[in-house]
Amino acid sequence: MLIIVLLAITQVNAQNQDVQKTIETFFEGFHAKDTAKIHSVCADNIILQSIAEGAKGTRLSKESTKEFYISIATMPRDMVFQEKILSYNIQVDGAMANVWTPYEFFLDDKFSHRGVNAFTLFKENGRWKIIYLIDTRRK
Repeated sequence: MLIIVLLAITQVNAQNQDVQKTIETFFEGFHAKDTAKIHSVCADNIILQSIAEGAKGTRLSKESTKEFYISIATMPRDMVFQEKILSYNIQVDGAMANVWTPYEFFLDDKFSHRGVNAFTLFKENGRWKIIYLIDTRRK
């Protein structure tokens, strides 16, 4: 019985590590402005949304995949940004995973905003792909 429990724990940990590595690869590409690297871990039809909180209230926006990749590819080369992930809360059920990642965002080493990313992933042909990303943004 103990061996079965240990095998199950090992399998869950390995799966969580694979999911986390997918998210880490996304951010490696994001910080390097490397759309090919980002695309390698995203579904072709990824859904991208943001919830911004500001003086005029809260608003939900949606960005197309094409707009997202263009915005990354056209960022000025001298612009430095860092999204610091504070923690990972990973939940997996079969071929679906959800990842909750609180973050702080810095632009040219100055704090810009904070929030939470919520990723939904789908395991396709043995590889995790991000199919949905929504984030919150507040000062």
